[in-house]
Amino acid sequence: METSTRILALLSLLQTRSDWSGADLAQRLGVSDRTVRHDVSRLRELGYPVDATRGPGGRYRLGVGAKLPPLLLDDEEAVAVAVGLRAATGVAGVEETSARALAKLEQVLPERLRRKLHALVKATTAGPVNTDSNVEDPEVDPAVLEAISLAIRDHDGLRCDYRDRPTEIEPYHLVAWQRRWYLVARDPRVARDPRADAWAPYRVDWLRLKTPGGRRFTPAGFPGDITEFVVREVARTGWAVHARIRVDAPADEVVARINPAVGTVEAHPEGGSVLVTGGDSLEVVAVWISMLGMPFHVTEPPQLVEHVRDLAERYAAALP
Repeated sequence: METSTRILALLSLLQTRSDWSGADLAQRLGVSDRTVRHDVSRLRELGYPVDATRGPGGRYRLGVGAKLPPLLLDDEEAVAVAVGLRAATGVAGVEETSARALAKLEQVLPERLRRKLHALVKATTAGPVNTDSNVEDPEVDPAVLEAISLAIRDHDGLRCDYRDRPTEIEPYHLVAWQRRWYLVARDPRVARDPRADAWAPYRVDWLRLKTPGGRRFTPAGFPGDITEFVVREVARTGWAVHARIRVDAPADEVVARINPAVGTVEAHPEGGSVLVTGGDSLEVVAVWISMLGMPFHVTEPPQLVEHVRDLAERYAAALP
């Protein structure tokens, strides 16, 4: 290879793995160990921090620099990144940023890759990402996600308004589910009562962070599977509309019929079961319960009762 080509190849190798031995790099590039050391020095002169340990087992790794180095992608990686950028949705600001990054990537793609990407885009059509609601998907400010992530990392409490109620929580983990972001956190005030459950999922789009933040805390281990917890608890607390539906069927039969995203099922002491469910609109809840294929009774909330009554009249009027 020419020197400039070889240095770019070396930079690409250093970006694909956390560290390399000098012998491995020399073998991959087809050069001597001495040439590898010389090329590493050239990368450092160009501003790329390459950390090294000396000796027979010497290793090289790309260090953390003051600026983002050019990323050298192979053909499959470049196309995968471009497809991912086209599909980026759901967080406020990401669409515009993704479009700018995609424009830069497409501008430098070799013609063979540009044709491959355009063929893929032209040959495919994406359907609506979310077809289960007549309510627009909430968008979350990336700055809020960043602030929460840093608080989780540094064990800093969050002062915030949640659904217009002031609170202070200990953030533990972020979960993305059903095109919504949830923060699993612990309420230290509730935690003082050993009989109370201090853990809860908080919808990030309902959080309004305050500055300064809360007090630093010692994190407690989460008791169980965090994703399962979010799916279960969102059915009870994470929707704009909540409902308890009495179903004339045993709990195990109802569980077998529903998607976990719909809600949770409890046995009723008088027989049958209770479906605890919810959604971002009355229409969504009505659709879900109508798909049960089992006799059910709606008693709360009153708005849902009225909506189901209107639907019943509409369906009856549609019959010959």
